[in-house]
Amino acid sequence: MKLLLNQGHRMNSWTYRQALNEALHAELKADDETFIFGLDVDDHKSIFGSTENLLKDFGANRVFGTPLSEDAMTGFAIGAAINGKKPIHVHIRADFALLSANQIINMASNIFYLSGGQLNVPLTIRCVIGRGWGQGAQHSKSLHSLFAHFPGLKVFMPSSPQDAYSLMREAVQDPNPVLVFEHRWLYDIVGDVDIKRSAVLEPKIIAEGEHLTVVGNSWMTIEALKAREVLATLGVKTEVIDVGVVSPLNLTAITSSVKKTGHCIIADHDWVDFGLASELSARVHESNFKELKQPVTRIGFKNMPCPTARELENGFYPKAQDIIAQACLMLGLTIPDLSKFRFYTYEERFKGPF
Repeated sequence: MKLLLNQGHRMNSWTYRQALNEALHAELKADDETFIFGLDVDDHKSIFGSTENLLKDFGANRVFGTPLSEDAMTGFAIGAAINGKKPIHVHIRADFALLSANQIINMASNIFYLSGGQLNVPLTIRCVIGRGWGQGAQHSKSLHSLFAHFPGLKVFMPSSPQDAYSLMREAVQDPNPVLVFEHRWLYDIVGDVDIKRSAVLEPKIIAEGEHLTVVGNSWMTIEALKAREVLATLGVKTEVIDVGVVSPLNLTAITSSVKKTGHCIIADHDWVDFGLASELSARVHESNFKELKQPVTRIGFKNMPCPTARELENGFYPKAQDIIAQACLMLGLTIPDLSKFRFYTYEERFKGPF
């Protein structure tokens, strides 16, 4: 992969993985105290290509793999952060972050507060989420709602190359802990990236409309845009909002949109129960009760552990077709013949090996 950062280009057409790679390269170059580590970070597959060339450019003291001991490695990162380093800890599956939950939730999130602001923990934690080749119940969780529940932790979910670049740099530069959740199906998405653009630290409107608000995050934002395309054939103008920053949560764009449309669907890449969709739904009802023409609808994982078999997995994960069906039900429309449209599929989006 070519690194374009130093070639004088302000706008670049990059994949999501390139944008992450460029952001990491820029941060490692900008500050010698920054380092990146985790299982397989220095492997030739380079975390889906996102850490490619970092080992060559910055050496094994700043780019290195670790033992399978997430709790110990997170404790090491917290200690390093308190002492002026800027660690970036990578989990090739978000599920692995559960093994370091005590360090993240009980330690990292609280240190700034407990020290009266005297100690900072500039720790970035990358967590890969999304479908693989049938990884089953122990390698399929998102966990963004879990970590967003705790004060002291910021949670980012970039869904575009621009956000992947801007939010990753924002996370590394933040003086306290940030978790960045990256959906593996997003790595091949291509988009323009302005390296001078500041990160947008709140949900933002990425497609305007007037009949329906669809709030998405991560890969569900991509599914929402596809649903918008199909709904447009029915005359429905759908406004799509991307929640790239889960915590701290700012509802300005969402409440303004719902005030205009009166209808809201929340599509979260997670289980519906006790999650981000529930929190957003509660807040929208609190702030937009008079404007809502119908209750907010939530879409997410089926309420069960993720199955391994392909056909069952296809039914477990939410997708554009689910958004379309809910939108038609909400607006009193007949669901169109969806066989005429091309939707994203497992085979189309994911090449492996994970």
